[in-house]
Amino acid sequence: MIFDRQNLSHDQLLSFYRALVWPRLIEEKMLVLLRQGRIGKWFSGIGQEAIAVGSTLAMRNDEYILPMHRNLGVFTARDIPLFRLMAQWQGKPSGFTKGRDRSFHFGSQKYKIIGMISHLGPQMAVATGIALADVLAGRKKATLVFTGEGATSQGDFHEALNLASVWKLPVIFLIENNGYALSTTTNEQYNCEKLTDRAKGYGMESRRIDGNNLLEVYHTIKDIADDIRENPRPFLVECMTFRMRGHEEASGTKYVPEELMAEWKEKDPITCYENFLIKEKVLQAQWPLFTRNEMQPLVDSEVEKAMQEEALVADTAKELEDVYKPHIYRSSFSGRGMKKMRFMDAVSDAMRLSMHKFPNLILMGQDIAGYGGVFKLTEGFAATFGTERVRNTPLCESAVIGAGLGLAINGFKSVIEMQFADFVSTGFNQVINNVAKTHYRWGQQADVVIRMPTGAGTGAGPFHSQSNEAWFTKTPGLKVVYPSSAADAKGLLMSAIQDPNPVMYFEHKYLYRSLTGDVPEGEYKVEIGKAKLVNEGTDFTIITYGLGVHWACDYAQQNSDMTIDIIDLRTLQPWDKATCIASVKKTGRALILHEDTLTNGFGGEIAAALSEECFGYLDAPIMRCASLDTPVPMDGGLEKQFLANSRLEETIIKLLSY
Repeated sequence: MIFDRQNLSHDQLLSFYRALVWPRLIEEKMLVLLRQGRIGKWFSGIGQEAIAVGSTLAMRNDEYILPMHRNLGVFTARDIPLFRLMAQWQGKPSGFTKGRDRSFHFGSQKYKIIGMISHLGPQMAVATGIALADVLAGRKKATLVFTGEGATSQGDFHEALNLASVWKLPVIFLIENNGYALSTTTNEQYNCEKLTDRAKGYGMESRRIDGNNLLEVYHTIKDIADDIRENPRPFLVECMTFRMRGHEEASGTKYVPEELMAEWKEKDPITCYENFLIKEKVLQAQWPLFTRNEMQPLVDSEVEKAMQEEALVADTAKELEDVYKPHIYRSSFSGRGMKKMRFMDAVSDAMRLSMHKFPNLILMGQDIAGYGGVFKLTEGFAATFGTERVRNTPLCESAVIGAGLGLAINGFKSVIEMQFADFVSTGFNQVINNVAKTHYRWGQQADVVIRMPTGAGTGAGPFHSQSNEAWFTKTPGLKVVYPSSAADAKGLLMSAIQDPNPVMYFEHKYLYRSLTGDVPEGEYKVEIGKAKLVNEGTDFTIITYGLGVHWACDYAQQNSDMTIDIIDLRTLQPWDKATCIASVKKTGRALILHEDTLTNGFGGEIAAALSEECFGYLDAPIMRCASLDTPVPMDGGLEKQFLANSRLEETIIKLLSY
């Protein structure tokens, strides 16, 4: 192994050495604790420390690094106290996630480290969003994100590299190629000679280096970072290394040939660097032992300090409170009067006004810039706000949603348009496991609004017509909004954009041009989580949202011999349980109406809650009216039969005749 010190001084070489040894000592301690049964799990990076340490030392302290679960050296090189790291691993109060997640699944704005989630690939897209924020803000910074050779098989890898290349973002994608994804060898993972060859397909530059050579890692990452700060573009670096321990300790290494283990033992990054320093007369032969003996007591004391910390006390109220970032709603109405607007124009107006109000707001989506989106809701926006803020994206929903989270981490807001709500399925993991859980895990807000053109009634078939709001209502951390009127479409979207929490914002496509209403001009907000009584009566209650509100109101107008409480939920998460309970206690009968399919639609949750709270007040069973449990058909007759509205009258008759 050849080390090139370039212009590094003796003192720098020695400080690098201490930074390299420190995580190894911690890891060795963790293995002892594991054998003693004092910890339960550990993902070892022994033999790979040069990558984490060298690359972190090469980055500036105010630049973001997104490591993986085997990159202890990133955290230690950023001088995070071992006590806090140990508290994190033990689920203690001083840990970064306060017992809510383990290992390195956390982030820290103080140390500019954004941890991974177990799905391995999503953090690469988050890195693109962080880098985009730096570019938009005029900050000359680089972002470093880690992945393993196994995760390069995931779609997130390819989407993130493509997005970073198209947008010329200063991201270093660092692959730790350690030979095995758990027990699966590289020849079962990919069929190219080098992973760096993949960079060519994305118009990116790349380097393949010895990941066990601390100075080669350091100089490579430093040179690239210096370059892309001035000339923004992504770079792919493949670091060749080897995992000397199991994927995690319980899995062992029996699947690894002994000769391969022996070969890589000779390339141990610490031993090789020590030999270099001794040859350079920077170290004397006995100093490595002195260094370890000097550092070991600190490892022991920091570990014991965390071990002795009192365990967490579970607090239900605190747990529920921390799912969302606290946000105080303040009503807003400019008082400039009302204006007739189509539903789609009200949505557009909310975005336009929010773009003026929040200079850090970015719109992203397919065809939304010059073309104005497939529904023309952003027509003219690019001319007004520029294509830096109104951004056409490649067809990569996962990467774009991840980039939205990255923007939030680095001080921006985003509104992301799914061309159709159906297409969010290709970004599902980012929404459910990354965006939704970020605040609960480590207190980071995620101001991402995902606009979801939804619903049937236009003959668009099973892939452009789904009502998929129930996919998200069961996910803690998301807010789910579904307006039915033009005024609410504007007011709720402006509230969603201001809210620091992630919001899934559903817009019924059928209402875009068919519905017109009076809309307050200027800034106008409607509180998220508050239902609206759109019709008052005593015979029974209809609880609904979206297009269902119009079905219910049409029924009420056609049946003036009865009076009906019609509640427009407007928000499904959190939903206004109090308003619904009060109405059902008054009328004694409840029907829940929605366009989604019957089985596992959100109406089931409402029915269960009302059964628990209103049982003694009911004169009939709570009934649901929903669409058929089939995919959405394309043919007009089949679609009409599919939709809940075709069964509304018979369901109401059944409810009233009970």
